[in-house]
Amino acid sequence: MAKPVLLNNVDHKDLHVQTGRGAHFGDNVMSALTFPSEFRDVQACYPIVFRQAGGGFEAHALFGFQEGENLFLDLHGWEAPYVPLAIERQPFLIGVSGDELTVHVDLENPRINNACGERVFLPHGGTSDYLERVNSTLLAIHQGLQQARGFLAGLLEHQLLEPFVFDVELDDGSQNRLAGFYTINEERLAALPGSALERLNRAGYLLSAYMVIASMSNFRALIDRKNRLHAGQC
Repeated sequence: MAKPVLLNNVDHKDLHVQTGRGAHFGDNVMSALTFPSEFRDVQACYPIVFRQAGGGFEAHALFGFQEGENLFLDLHGWEAPYVPLAIERQPFLIGVSGDELTVHVDLENPRINNACGERVFLPHGGTSDYLERVNSTLLAIHQGLQQARGFLAGLLEHQLLEPFVFDVELDDGSQNRLAGFYTINEERLAALPGSALERLNRAGYLLSAYMVIASMSNFRALIDRKNRLHAGQC
């Protein structure tokens, strides 16, 4: 169970974080939260899909076809040129106190220890280069999620999100079904009147929408990874 606490250089002066990738670090997840300012990097590697959460929608980078499956993990780590920021931030979280952003750390995260990995604080209490990078990552996530609200509102305003079911038959004959996710209706987007397209474009949302659509081609690579995994288990 997660145990997030406010990070400080007194209680956590000896904190180290292992930054490798693997299931033993909790990276065996099916998807991770993403946002429009990250779409350019994400769509190069993963399908971008939407799921309902808290009465609204979230964008996710998809890594597998079932919970606990990350097809980009192997014995050598994470096999993709880009790791989404929601994964990179682990084991840190961003908090909001009034107008101030704060950094929390999950002390139950398996990356945490007091001996090996990246130091969070310098021996005399200063901020390490690693923590500076973490701070930048958390700020990018926070700002990205703020931007995502407008993007998702634009998609919903024009009824561009639609549920989809993705059925996959693997080379060994086994069946897999991905359900519970949404994507952008490309035909409905193209049929929008010019004034609506102009508003979406001026807000920067039109490019993001087409990046989502382009990312769907990554399903082919995801299926290939699933086939290789099954072949290795036979």
